Amino acid sequence: MGNSYAGQLRTTRFEEVLHNSIEASLRSNTIVPRPVFSQLYLETEQPSAHDGGLHRCKREGRTENDDEDDEDGSESNSPPIPYQMKPPPEGCCTTDGFCQAGRDLRLSSLASDSLEVSPGFMLVGVKSHSLTETLLVCAVDRRFLPDERGHNALLGFLGNCMGCGEKGFRYFTEFSNHINLKLSTQPKKQKHLKHHLYRNNQGVLVKGAPICWRGHDGRVRQMGSSLSESHVTSDEQPPNMAPTHPSQTPGSYAAGSNVDPVSLPQVADAPHTLTNGSHAVPSNAQPPLNQSGPGRPSATGSHANAGPPKKRHKGWSPESSANSLPESTVKTPPSSSALATSSVSSVITNGARSETSSQGSLTPLSSPGLSVTIPDQLLHTCRLQPVIFKGHGSLPRLTGNVSEVLVSSLLQSCYLSSQTLPRVYQHYGPSPIQPLSTEMQILLTVYYLVQLGPEQVPLIEDLEQIFMRSWRESHLSEIRQYQQPQTAATQGRIYGLETPSTLPGLPQHLSLPHQIQQPLTPIQLPWLAQLAASSCGEGVVVLGEKIGSLAQGLQQTCSRLMDGRLENTNYVVIIVTAPGQETQSCVVVTGKHQCRALAESMHSPNEGLKEINHQLSIGVSQELIHYCNSLGQDGDLDSLLDSATVDSNEPSPSSSSQESAEEKSLKTTHSPKDTNSPKDSHTQCSKDSPSSKERASSPKDTCSEYSVEWREVRPIQLAVARKLLSHVCAIADSSTQNLDLGSFDRVSFLILVPPSEVTFQQTVLHLWTSGVLQELGGLDQECLSQREAERYVVKMDQSAQARIDSLIQEAQSNSYTLYILVHDHAHWDINSNSDGGLGLVDQLLNSRQVRDAPNILILHVTSFPFALQTQYTRISPYNEIHWPSAFSNDVDLYHEKTRYFGVSELLESTRSGSSMPLMRYDSSFESMASALEERFPKLHSAVIRTTVLIQQYCVALMAASGKIGSSHNLQKHTSVETLEIVQSLLTAAQQCPTHHGHMVLLRIPSLALAAWAHLRLSRVRRQLGLEETFELILGNPNQALNIGQSFTDQIKTWLKVQDADWVPQTYLELEALPCILILSGAEPQGESLPRSLKYCDLRVISCSYLQRNTLEQELGLAAYLVRAESRPPHNPGPGSDLLESDAEKLSSTDNEEEEGQENGDSPLSSGQQLQSCPDSGALDPFPAQSTSSPNVQKGSVDTIQTPSQSQTQLLPQPPSQSFPYPQPPIHQPQVQSYSQAQSISQLQPQPQIQSQNQPLSQTNAQPHTQTLPQHQSLSQMQIPHPQPQPLPAAQSRRQHSKSTSSGSLSPRASSPHLSCSWARGVSRPPSVLLPRALYDIITASDSSGLPRCTSFLPHLSVAWASSFRPMLSKMMTCTEQSLYYRQWTVPRSYHMDSSNRTEGRSDNFHPRRLLLSGPPQVGKTGAYLHFLGILSRMLIRLMEVDIYDEEDINYSAQAEGVMYHPNNASWPNPDIVRTMPFDYTIHDPKYDDISAVYTPGYKLSAEGNPVRQEDVYLRRRTSRIKLSKYAAYNTYHHCEQCHQYLGFNPRYQMYESTLHAFTFTHLLLGEEIQLYFIIPKSKEHYFSFSQPGGQLESMRLPLISDWSPDCIKSPIFTPTTGRHEHGLFNLYHAMDGASHLHILVVKEYEMAVYKKYWPNHIMLVLPTVFNGAGVGAAHFLIKELSYHNLELERSRRLEGGGPTGDVWPFIILTDDSCVMWNAVDLDARNGAVEHAVSLKQILHHMEACPDLSHYGLCGIRKWSSRGHTGNKQREPFSRGHLHDFLLLNVDRSQNVQYDQNRFTCHDVDFTLRLHSAGLLVCRFNSFSVMKKQIAIGGYRTFIIKTKTTDVPTSVGPSQYICAPDSKHLFLATPAQLLLEKYLQHTSQKLFPLSTKNYTHPVLSVDCYLNLGPEVTVCFVSSRPHSANISTTGLLFSGLLLCFADSFVTPGFLKKFSFLKGATLCVISADRSSLRQTVGRLELEEEWRFRLSDEFQTANAKEDRPLFFLTGKHI
Repeated sequence: MGNSYAGQLRTTRFEEVLHNSIEASLRSNTIVPRPVFSQLYLETEQPSAHDGGLHRCKREGRTENDDEDDEDGSESNSPPIPYQMKPPPEGCCTTDGFCQAGRDLRLSSLASDSLEVSPGFMLVGVKSHSLTETLLVCAVDRRFLPDERGHNALLGFLGNCMGCGEKGFRYFTEFSNHINLKLSTQPKKQKHLKHHLYRNNQGVLVKGAPICWRGHDGRVRQMGSSLSESHVTSDEQPPNMAPTHPSQTPGSYAAGSNVDPVSLPQVADAPHTLTNGSHAVPSNAQPPLNQSGPGRPSATGSHANAGPPKKRHKGWSPESSANSLPESTVKTPPSSSALATSSVSSVITNGARSETSSQGSLTPLSSPGLSVTIPDQLLHTCRLQPVIFKGHGSLPRLTGNVSEVLVSSLLQSCYLSSQTLPRVYQHYGPSPIQPLSTEMQILLTVYYLVQLGPEQVPLIEDLEQIFMRSWRESHLSEIRQYQQPQTAATQGRIYGLETPSTLPGLPQHLSLPHQIQQPLTPIQLPWLAQLAASSCGEGVVVLGEKIGSLAQGLQQTCSRLMDGRLENTNYVVIIVTAPGQETQSCVVVTGKHQCRALAESMHSPNEGLKEINHQLSIGVSQELIHYCNSLGQDGDLDSLLDSATVDSNEPSPSSSSQESAEEKSLKTTHSPKDTNSPKDSHTQCSKDSPSSKERASSPKDTCSEYSVEWREVRPIQLAVARKLLSHVCAIADSSTQNLDLGSFDRVSFLILVPPSEVTFQQTVLHLWTSGVLQELGGLDQECLSQREAERYVVKMDQSAQARIDSLIQEAQSNSYTLYILVHDHAHWDINSNSDGGLGLVDQLLNSRQVRDAPNILILHVTSFPFALQTQYTRISPYNEIHWPSAFSNDVDLYHEKTRYFGVSELLESTRSGSSMPLMRYDSSFESMASALEERFPKLHSAVIRTTVLIQQYCVALMAASGKIGSSHNLQKHTSVETLEIVQSLLTAAQQCPTHHGHMVLLRIPSLALAAWAHLRLSRVRRQLGLEETFELILGNPNQALNIGQSFTDQIKTWLKVQDADWVPQTYLELEALPCILILSGAEPQGESLPRSLKYCDLRVISCSYLQRNTLEQELGLAAYLVRAESRPPHNPGPGSDLLESDAEKLSSTDNEEEEGQENGDSPLSSGQQLQSCPDSGALDPFPAQSTSSPNVQKGSVDTIQTPSQSQTQLLPQPPSQSFPYPQPPIHQPQVQSYSQAQSISQLQPQPQIQSQNQPLSQTNAQPHTQTLPQHQSLSQMQIPHPQPQPLPAAQSRRQHSKSTSSGSLSPRASSPHLSCSWARGVSRPPSVLLPRALYDIITASDSSGLPRCTSFLPHLSVAWASSFRPMLSKMMTCTEQSLYYRQWTVPRSYHMDSSNRTEGRSDNFHPRRLLLSGPPQVGKTGAYLHFLGILSRMLIRLMEVDIYDEEDINYSAQAEGVMYHPNNASWPNPDIVRTMPFDYTIHDPKYDDISAVYTPGYKLSAEGNPVRQEDVYLRRRTSRIKLSKYAAYNTYHHCEQCHQYLGFNPRYQMYESTLHAFTFTHLLLGEEIQLYFIIPKSKEHYFSFSQPGGQLESMRLPLISDWSPDCIKSPIFTPTTGRHEHGLFNLYHAMDGASHLHILVVKEYEMAVYKKYWPNHIMLVLPTVFNGAGVGAAHFLIKELSYHNLELERSRRLEGGGPTGDVWPFIILTDDSCVMWNAVDLDARNGAVEHAVSLKQILHHMEACPDLSHYGLCGIRKWSSRGHTGNKQREPFSRGHLHDFLLLNVDRSQNVQYDQNRFTCHDVDFTLRLHSAGLLVCRFNSFSVMKKQIAIGGYRTFIIKTKTTDVPTSVGPSQYICAPDSKHLFLATPAQLLLEKYLQHTSQKLFPLSTKNYTHPVLSVDCYLNLGPEVTVCFVSSRPHSANISTTGLLFSGLLLCFADSFVTPGFLKKFSFLKGATLCVISADRSSLRQTVGRLELEEEWRFRLSDEFQTANAKEDRPLFFLTGKHI
């Protein structure tokens, strides 16, 4: 083969590999199996290479191949198979518990023995029926065992005996014989391999977790009880960590499998670098990509991923793709900015929380001699509580003062999960891929800790990514080998294991030993670790070289702590590497800040809040409050406040009593109910100042800018509503029958919201103003109050149960109503119902009743869908609707007036650098808080930070109010940010004539702390006399909004509310109210905030719970809709904000210069803002360095984006290059040339100017505080009042800039000189203040370019499925993110979806469940409300049809006054009907464009009938009518009742029908006619068949005497063409369930498609010759067939001995567009009332008519909304033309046929001939038929096209005929149709004397043809004894003879008189018969003919043209 190989081919090895490969290829659909021969020949024999990590690791759960179901072929409950065991060989041992070799296998005997386990095998306990008390020990190849989810076990078995050592049992049957199981049933490994075995801390082999065979109870147990069984040390281990295998228990790696860790990564020790066929890359071969340290593995990502060649031994190496990587992919940002820097996440990667208790006993017990005594007074001495991270090995027992030490297993869990290789890497036999070694993990941990900043807290997520990155780099080629087929099969960037381009948090200059080349040995580890730690001084201490045990290291650490030798040390890493033992390690955290953060993160959020409440209740915070109250030399806060109160001549409450009240409040805030009623603070309004109501309502004080727009529906909301609707329609259209939209006639809904009163009222308000209720209920706007809207919104508290139950009952009883359950803020409660009192949503929405109800649809709405997107989710990915981006490449796709400004835009503002970012932190506050945290180590940080913040607000209020003397210098006791917020709040309302201001949001999660803060600020506000200036609101989710009366009056004036009792109930209604809102609650619950929100102060939110959900929820409070039209004018005035996004400029990074006067409202802001954000624009990790130093400039420039990248998508304004004049270079970044900056002011090349330029120095100012540029004069910073000062010209342009640097982010709506601060502010998003730790995390980017927070665990109640997951990609769409979370997260046991798992199914989606996700505050509520409206409209639309609604035509003014029948007559009397005159006039409005039929004495209306275009019937007058329950339906309707009717009968298979030929002879056709019937099996009883052959004989007809209430006697025939989908053939509801015979009459070429759509309908297929015929032919054949069948039935009855004349002779001919039927009831009061009835009722009534057999034809009226036209007392029966719905007596009308050639007016022609034959025609006027407008198909849609081309061309009517034998364009249209159309359109030329000449009609003999609306036709019949009108004295203007038969004679024609010049038209089938007719009728005597008057239709000869001759009367 051309390759040397070190492997030897052995037979058993070959069989094994071949078996594995074949099985893998059969089972896998994602991975290309490795070729058998490359496994055999190219693997060197290195048995130790596969020991170690690969086989030591736990199995991973569902990974890439998680959907492959195992086929174990066994369930525990399968019936026992009788089984006879093979007899044992003679002489062998048969004792239970011993093998056949006589060796003991019992666990009790082998527990302490040292057992040798082969590589790849694991110890398993076998259950023996005879030995119930113990298990038998055996070793089984792990590939044949399932992982902990019951997946991925190979079929088959491979086991070794642990007694005698015999190996290689390939069959479990053989093995069970060997170990003497003595079974009576077939041996199955699933039944008998029961438990994993592992060694405990004493080295004893014990029973572990049950093996999770799928379908067995072990799976359930493993989810629950085995968490404790398997001794995993973490409290809440996720399911995928439960079964801890014998060789993986903490601290006992070696014990289980005798693997020497030194030999783990020995693959590279082979003599060749060729390992298993792929070259390992030496370090010098790797491209030096940004390699700044020796041996650092380059970041060779697999993005390029050019796959390896097919044959691995060709020597493919990953260099090819590594070299193709651009350098940009491996650039690392500066180390601290690339790293998230907050408290550790409380959720480890695999999701388990660490123990919250500090007891050492939680750790695995080691031998009793080794214990560590924790010294007393540890916390008091060191002022910290150390955190011990368990690492590798068992932690020694802690004794002594254990309560002051915390133990966490976070790190240990991270180590374990990072060593658990996914199954995909173990799947193909022995593999070169191994997990990271213990030593490498420890070394990487040290590297990570070394580069953490002094204030940073370690993040387990970061460490895990470092492990993954290192592992991927060391196995790059193998990973590519596995990854290649996978990324091809699926979307690579989602599922492929991408290598991120940088290690998060690991700087490039730290060198890693190259793992591919040289494994790290335990001997090297300690000194390498110490070498790494030496780079950071004392920050990280490594104890390793002289440490003999972990206990020794811990004891040494404790003594160093007590001695103060670890004062500057944050982490102590203890490493124990004793020869021959496993490497052990642990990490002790000794940094004060880190210990506090880690300790707080160990509590759950609820436990944290309880701890805060506890601390407040016992009063431990009093010392802190007193400490904060002291202002040092400036006195005490309370005494200063009291002096302010005295100065303002207000009654001063004693400060001591006030303080005691506050203390009391702090001690009683267990339940915030007592303290949350701030009403008293509103009662003491200042008497002197006029009330705000008076101020606001004075006429001259009005603000023209104020407007409230939150009620508008925006275009993007309409688009989302339509997307929702289309998804609902898609569910209905799918073949799953999960939603039958056609069966619903209305929509009802219930909106479920979190139990927040404000959210509830806000939803009610949106619902009320949306108009949806009026639309859905048809209720009057006036009668429905907002209170009634509350019935449709439910708070998810205990009251919700009753509401949901009533909805379920309602849904069960109203099956025609579609109920929409809208679950708003669906991320809020996702707990499982089994979890105690929680899980209300789970209990209600996931109940069986809701799930199974076919008319309940659930819509989850959330901004944070991640927790609902797990492996077990209930929502199909196809049912997710994501909010679209309104702007694509800066093009407004939806014509929005607003732009959304959310989290990503906030982040963008921190990077753009064009001005001060909207999101920042307050360094002054942070330093103050951290100093106090060190001083008060026992207090919770939330208590400290809240106290400091409220103190700062109090001081800022005092300073800004001007009530305190200037001598006190209060500014230095608050931070610049706080002072700016307060000043802005106080001054804003004073500038507007109506006192509009803005809102400051203060977020304090703890209810108790929020109540205290409210009380404290209320007191300060009252003592400063500011109660009328701004409102102070406590936002408690459990309580309604409470606003002072004066402020309520103000809002009522602004909103023009008239209601005296109205009070604001939502935050939205506080628009423009100056206020501080203290929002409490563990998390926001969906409260929307007004557009006047200006500051979002999140400085005290918790930094401990780092889930994506939590962080984005808090940041979502600042989300904002900015007016998109508020763009600056193209010619800005001198004072307007110019844009800083000039293309030539770089965006600023360290932007001191731009942070000048950024707020016109705030006099002090110009200078103070500078201190607030040391890192504002750049991600510069070293702010202390000189800003002008070259390396910082270089680093800063690297992070800058050009404005075109960073701002065009964010900014609503056009780029500033479009300004017609050059823009002054005001905002130049620091890194530009200083000459430009000097053109603004005299700015020296700027050295670092330290804080002498900061008069407002901060307490505890950090040494790297941001500095002022010199041109900011000090006087500007100390202006006490807001008068503008003279400024340099460049600065005056910024004087009027809005607060918080809105300059570039969202410009004002109009003039910059607006007096109203609110109007200036609504066009800019709020500023957000964050804790420093969170700010660093959020602004840092991942290696993928996404914000750091997106890679966190999405939610507390889910866990990562594997550490070996790829990173989220920046390019992912919302859909791809959803698929990512669906693959890589699993719900924890307390998540409501954890139970959503059905065995054997890959998905368990609920079919009627949708998820709408969109960013917070974007308008989702408006979208789903609009969706409810359009869904209701669509259902109504589905339930409505367009009905032709036209008045009858041609009613003469003198309507007949004679009443023949009484009004209440049920049936017509034939004798009376005979006396009634026949009404020749056509009244059907569809015929308003045809020739009138002449009636003597009738006066045509003056205007005549209009000429109409061909297609005008599509535009006839229609009305939308709701379908009644008796409607006929098309194929789109399928309700449950119709299933059987439509062919879903379980007795008959669908489409089961037979084709029957039926032949009969007809004289007119001259030949036999062969028809075909398609008869479904279910309808065969309507026919009779010949007995022997089964030939169709006849259609069975009932007798006249038969009558049944549930049966219609008359067969119903519906001729149809082109309407297989839209024809109304479903008569089930119309017939009200009555049995009936319905036959569709179709053309032959349409037979298949009709049969497909209507499988259960009988079809009558017309002969082929009629494929091109019109409706006349169909009616002709129906009538003739029916008569022939009547004769057959009579003879059949005669043969049977019955009377012949009794057979029912009637049939029904109905149009395919008849949709509903109505009956008229006579009401004494109201006259005639029309209502819908069933077709059954009408037919029963007509068929019951006593003298029905006297009538030849009966029919009913056509419906019109105008009811009975003409006389009110209308005759109930009439005699005239009938259309659309006919009851035809085929017996009486035997001699009158339909004209088979006719296309138009065939029914008029037939009725006239029927009447002339003396038959009675009767119309039942008490019934009417509604006809639906169907624009598709039908007999009127013949297209006239030329013979040469199939394309329809416009051919004029004059071209329909031509002279015989002439060259003419022939048409491919039937000759009869051409003739009819020609006569219709050109008769005024043909019969010139007849045009508009009613008194001289055209005489038409024996037929009626339409000669157009301007010509009148007089019909006469030539048959003897026919009834004709009297023509005496009538002069005709023309004669029409069409196919004159022998009854037309010369004598007959001589009876009629004609005008001179009257026109004759003779029509015949050919020229010879034409001449014969002229001769036979002696026409030439009275008519003059010319040769040129002969014509033919424009048909080719083979198409049989018709000929006609015209002449003039002499």
